Amino acid sequence: MDLEAVRTFAAVVEAGQFQKAAADLAITQQAVSKRVATLERDLGARLFTRTPRGAELTIDGQAFLPHARELLRAAERAVASVGTGRRPLRVDVIASRVAPSGLMRDFHRAHPEVDLDVVMLFDVEAAVGAIRSGAIDASFRAVAAPGRSLPEDIESVRVLDEPLQLLTGPAHALAGARSVTVAQLAGHRIWMPGIAPGTEWAAYYDDLVAEFGLGIEVTGPNFGSDALLDTVADTPALATFMSEHTRVVWPAGHGLRRIPVTDPTPVYPHSLLWHRDNPHPALAALRAHLAATRPALDAPGTWRPGLGVLPR
Repeated sequence: MDLEAVRTFAAVVEAGQFQKAAADLAITQQAVSKRVATLERDLGARLFTRTPRGAELTIDGQAFLPHARELLRAAERAVASVGTGRRPLRVDVIASRVAPSGLMRDFHRAHPEVDLDVVMLFDVEAAVGAIRSGAIDASFRAVAAPGRSLPEDIESVRVLDEPLQLLTGPAHALAGARSVTVAQLAGHRIWMPGIAPGTEWAAYYDDLVAEFGLGIEVTGPNFGSDALLDTVADTPALATFMSEHTRVVWPAGHGLRRIPVTDPTPVYPHSLLWHRDNPHPALAALRAHLAATRPALDAPGTWRPGLGVLPR
């Protein structure tokens, strides 16, 4: 069914005349008559009777009128649902407990008027595909690794360099340290079963191992963060890396320690990705918020892939 024909039918009803409806729609009277005739043919029913006073609805026209109006209202709602600024801003934060999720919570507190849809996609390829298709508006990803390039239509800006920390159980050899140097980690088993091959975080830790000769193990199934915390708490020979802003809670009896890593401090580079032609006004607000609240990047004494160690 031609929606323009339905809209013309409703205009004739409101105007009471084909000629006045044509003027209201800024089309010719012949075009009005043609659209109404097309609609009548599609419906198999006559909708108007012409009288000296104008156009009057037939019984079939009266029956069709409330449905026509509902069709037009539904069309308006459909357009509004995808109109720029009318739908929620959709942002990928990777996982619920990591730093990007915290950045979006901060944005929501600063801009409660912005409707948000927060999603969690697996890797950068899925995120870029979703951005290019319009399924999401933005994604937080690590894109600073050497050899990693983005499509020309995808923009990115680094928004947070997040320090790594060492997480140990109470009986670990380094558990009592206030901080540990990267050199002190040599020879220690760092267990990270959640590193999935081919992901941007796998590339990050590959570079970290290559740079400093660390022993990172990814053996065994990944049963989630609770199982990881249980194992680290009970195994003196194991430790794991955890980003500074990752939110985790463990039983008091675990006695886990979060220890800053220094000399240099490895930082995980979070970037915001978006399509260069995305017009959503809330995306501009998010970018402005992140720019205004972004901490200093490339701090002395830190390391990240592609940048190396920054001098103090």
